[in-house]
Amino acid sequence: MAGSTVYLSGQVPLHPETMVLVSGSFRDQVRRIFDNLQAVANAAGGSLADAVKLNIYLTDLANFTVVNEVMAEYFVPPYPARATIGVQALPKDAPIEIDAILELG
Repeated sequence: MAGSTVYLSGQVPLHPETMVLVSGSFRDQVRRIFDNLQAVANAAGGSLADAVKLNIYLTDLANFTVVNEVMAEYFVPPYPARATIGVQALPKDAPIEIDAILELG
């Protein structure tokens, strides 16, 4: 946290109790990431509704449509600004990683 701005570290789809990648569909993995980001946002005194910027890293940009569909479950317009970046690899061989910036003003 810097002032009223909170920087959430990148999250891959890890189950918070086991720290093992969530099995299941890519959609399930994206939901796990947003659930994890929500938990961290709550711990900082905010929520995903306070998100102003997301960075999304995908090992397969063909999954971008699924990310959009899941985002609609967690956010309402106006959506936070975002950048989506195709990458070769992510920690723990995850297919996706997302970080966020919150403004708690």
